[in-house]
Order: sequence, then C-alpha cells, then structure tokens
Amino acid sequence: MIQSSRQWNEKLSFALLGYRTTVRMSIGATPYLLVYGTEAVIPAEVEISSLRIIVEDEIEESEWVKTRLSQLTLIDEKRMVAVCHRQLYQQRMAHAYNKKVRPRNLKVGQLVIRRILPHHQEAEGKFVPNWKGPYIIRKIFPKGALYLGDIKGNDPEAAVNADAVKRYYV
Repeated sequence: MIQSSRQWNEKLSFALLGYRTTVRMSIGATPYLLVYGTEAVIPAEVEISSLRIIVEDEIEESEWVKTRLSQLTLIDEKRMVAVCHRQLYQQRMAHAYNKKVRPRNLKVGQLVIRRILPHHQEAEGKFVPNWKGPYIIRKIFPKGALYLGDIKGNDPEAAVNADAVKRYYV
C-alpha cells in the first residue's frame, strides 16, 4: 500500500508537467512557454533522447547561444501574440453569450410582480406561490436596483434587484 502511494506521488509531477505543457485554447500557447520563454522538456526526453534533444546536443555552443538569444528576444513577441489571442477569444465568448441577452426596459410607473425567494418570510411552505404583486416601480437605480410600491400607495423600505421582477400585464 505504501509502495503504490509513492508511485502515485512520483507520477504526480509528470501529470502536472503535462498540464503545464498543454496548449490553452484561450491564449494559444502553453503556460510554461509564456513564463519561461521556451518549451518544457519532459524528464522522459532527457533519459530517452528524443529528436529535439538529439538536435540540441549536436549544436555547437556558440550556435546554441545565438539561437537561445534569438529565442529570448522572441519571448515578448510570443507573449503579445498570446495576449491578442486571449482578447480575441474573450470577445468571441462574450459575443456568443451576449447574443442571447434581451434587454429589459423597465420604467417608473410600470406594473411588475416580484419573485418570492427562499429567504423571504412569504416563502413558508411547499404550496406558496412563486410570485407576489402587482407592484408599481417607484424609483430605478442605475445598477439594476428598484424601489417598488404596492397599488395602495405603501412603499417598502428595501430595494429589490431588477432580476427578481418581471412585467405584469393586466
């Protein structure tokens, strides 16, 4: 049992390395590349030489230094490309989500009904209705808060989120 847990711990670093070397769709690069400026070398590649390691071993030292310096100068360019890729990805995702959003045009004086949420006092049972009202919108705040009043003219002192109301049609 202890033997298998040691093997699990030894395999964890390889699993995490695989996570760091996987290309992320949102940025188009690996996190390891963005942080360290080069692709990660998996420890298995060091022990069992891969084509990349063999090619790097046969390069002369001066040539390796030149290529390394050119790679270092390209790090900023790769990061900028990743930032642009991320921004485009975020814009595409925002557009995909926002195309389904319908604006709600609430005005002072409109009739609405208010959702009864589980923490409200009115929600005291299984067969309680989900909506209460009608109410009249008394005041609208810019961030989506509303002050409601009932039809009789009584105004409650608490503000209500605009997401918790919907129009009431007579």
